[in-house]
Amino acid sequence: MNETDPVQQLPQIQTIRSVPSPGHRRVPALDVLLTPHDRALRPGRDLSAFTGAGYDKGRSKLWQAAWFATMNLVFSKWWLPARFRPPILRAFGATVGERVLIRHRVRVLWPWKLTIGDDCWIGEGSWLLNLEPITLADDVCISQEAMLCTGSHRHGDPAFEFDNAAIQVGRGAWVAARATVLRGASVEPGEVVPAHAVRGRRS
Repeated sequence: MNETDPVQQLPQIQTIRSVPSPGHRRVPALDVLLTPHDRALRPGRDLSAFTGAGYDKGRSKLWQAAWFATMNLVFSKWWLPARFRPPILRAFGATVGERVLIRHRVRVLWPWKLTIGDDCWIGEGSWLLNLEPITLADDVCISQEAMLCTGSHRHGDPAFEFDNAAIQVGRGAWVAARATVLRGASVEPGEVVPAHAVRGRRS
């Protein structure tokens, strides 16, 4: 019986181990998995480069601070009679029509960028995030916790700069509870934006 030298078998063992086992494959490196298309969907983000270019708040920092104090300490409180909210908005530069009902916990970013027509209702907890103007025509109803947001960002811009645009809501329209209207959108006269729906700008 001939004995084989174990050293002579070593190259053969290495060759066998280099063959992938059935049902297994090597996992590519992460940089291989990220194809050029995938990288385009994940733009390089550098928020430290953000400048806020193109966004004008419209009033001085003193006015802004005065409004924030008034909104959070008085305007949005449940104990403030509803009849006082329109005059407070007017005092800070808003245009507000007659017989406007504004419930408590309503937030307005900048009153001087807000126009409300006659006979409008703004429900409890609504958020008018008006980096750019929001205009409500007559007989508009904004229901509880609805959000009108004029602000956005340029997704493809590494600095994530603003991409804001105004919102207009036509006469007799209804933005129902917890619905969201996004920047640049227009709600047509008499239209209903259903509860929890999202209305964006139409192409």
